[in-house]
Parts: sequence; C-alpha cells; structure tokens
Amino acid sequence: MEKWNQTSNDFILLGLLPPNQTGLLLLLLIIFVFVLACLGNSGMTALIFLDPRLHTPMYFLLSQLSLMDLMYISTTVPKMAINFLSGQKTISFLGCGVQMFFFVTIACSEGLLLASMAYDRFVAICHPLHYPIHMSKIRCLKMIIATWTLGSIHSLVHTIYALHLPYCRSRAINHFFCEVPTMLPLVCMNTWVYEYTIFGSTVVFLLLPFLGITASYGRVLFAVFHMRSKEGRRKAFTTCSTHLTVVTFYYAPFVYTYLRPRSLRSPTEDKSLAVFYTILTPMLNPIIYSLRNKEVLGAMRRVCGMFSSRKT
Repeated sequence: MEKWNQTSNDFILLGLLPPNQTGLLLLLLIIFVFVLACLGNSGMTALIFLDPRLHTPMYFLLSQLSLMDLMYISTTVPKMAINFLSGQKTISFLGCGVQMFFFVTIACSEGLLLASMAYDRFVAICHPLHYPIHMSKIRCLKMIIATWTLGSIHSLVHTIYALHLPYCRSRAINHFFCEVPTMLPLVCMNTWVYEYTIFGSTVVFLLLPFLGITASYGRVLFAVFHMRSKEGRRKAFTTCSTHLTVVTFYYAPFVYTYLRPRSLRSPTEDKSLAVFYTILTPMLNPIIYSLRNKEVLGAMRRVCGMFSSRKT
C-alpha cells in the first residue's frame, strides 16, 4: 500500500460512484432521493408539531425518527455529491471526525428509538389501561433524551479514539463517508481489541434492541389476533406491520455488516449495504408511515385545509 504524505491530515474518500456518465446519472438519482427524504422527514416533523391530535407519545417518537433520518442522509449525501461534482475526493481530518460523530450518534440513537417505539406499541396494545401511566409525556420525553444522550456519548468515545489512532499508511478510505470499520485497515497498529469493542457496541446498540423489538412485537401480534374488535385488530396490525417494515429496512443491512468479521467483508459490499441505511431508509420511512397511517393522512388534510382557509 502506498505511503501517504505525513504532513497532510486529510483523508481521501474513494466514493461510491464511478467517475463517468453512469456515475453522474446515479448521483442525480441519489440527489432526487435526498430531496424526497428531506421533504418527507421535515414535512412529517412539521405535521406532528402543527396538528394537536398527533401530540401523543407515539407521534413524538415518530417525529424524532424523522429528525434522525433527516440528519442521517444529510451527513453523507452532500459531501459525496460535492466530491463527485468537483472531482476532489479529499475530506479534512476535522470534517471526517464530524461526519463520523454524527453517523455513529444517529445509528445508535435510532436503534434505541426504534426499541422505544416498539415498547410504546406493546404497552398501548397489550396494556391499554396502563398506557397513560407507562407512556406519559414526561416518560416519553425522558426516553427521547436518553436515546440522544447515550448515542452521543457512545459516538464521542469512538470518534475520539478512532481519530487518535496512528494512520501511517495510505489515507484512502474505500467508502463514500468516514466510517470507523473502513478506517481501521489504514492503521499501522494491531486493532483486534478495538474491533471486538466495535462488535460489543453493535451488540448493545443494535442487536439487543432488535431482539427486544422482536420479542415485543411477538407479544403484540399474539394480542392482536385475540382482539374481538375487527377494526381494532386491523388498526393494531397495520401499525405493527408498518413499524416492523421500518425495523427490517434499518436493522438487516446494519447487523449483516457489523456483526461479520472483517475477513468476510468486502468494501464493495459494505458500500452497497450502507446505501440502504444511509440513503434509502431515510426516504422510505416517512412514506411508509404516512401512506399506511390514517391518522397521519387525516392530519395532512387538516393542516392543508387550515392553510388554504387562511389564504382565502
């Protein structure tokens, strides 16, 4: 591997797209997805804020999911687009650290948030009489604060440690954003202990919440099939299936990527899987939650009617 000029602290992002016309067309598609994701997630957040009927724990948690997805896609796509269009592949040492911090923060916080949303549906469907106690607005706020705090602290530790590693080889990162596992091959010391630390973090922040979500919805679906009301059964099943769809899109590529040893991974495969949880999932979440949720669709009509009546 070629030596890097040690007077420079910049990294090189090799990117996702080939530097040709095909790459340009793919970039335009990604920018289109980026715009859709920004509009969808910002619109969902604004809708929940504006409509009083959506001021419930379930939708407060959903607004945080939209905010996280908005930050998620904004962390990776703009820099990738700028590098491709300018022909420059560099990212500064500080810029790499900032990108890494936000990516890890959102990745960990979103896993905990999805688990909180699963707990919310578990209590609402399996213990409806105790819902106001177990999922009060104060408790919901505490859960939101906890997800952001734990994700940020965990990310800060990993970011500081990763940036203090000795990068004495080429600083060319074979990815389209700064991600800790893709930077480890550039380090000139043995990193097996730190790799086990990353594995442990993945288990705590991704696998355990995923298992909790699976257990919660297993119990929820059992309760749904024993409901007497067909309308209540239909509504609960739609809510559960919607959330499980989002969970699958988010967790499947993440777990497949991070729980495998480095020897079984390839940069091309890692980049392809990263497209799912950094670009596609932030676009799909607001679409899935809006099209399959009558309350959200009703809120859209009310808010649109409110603005149209103001104009007249």
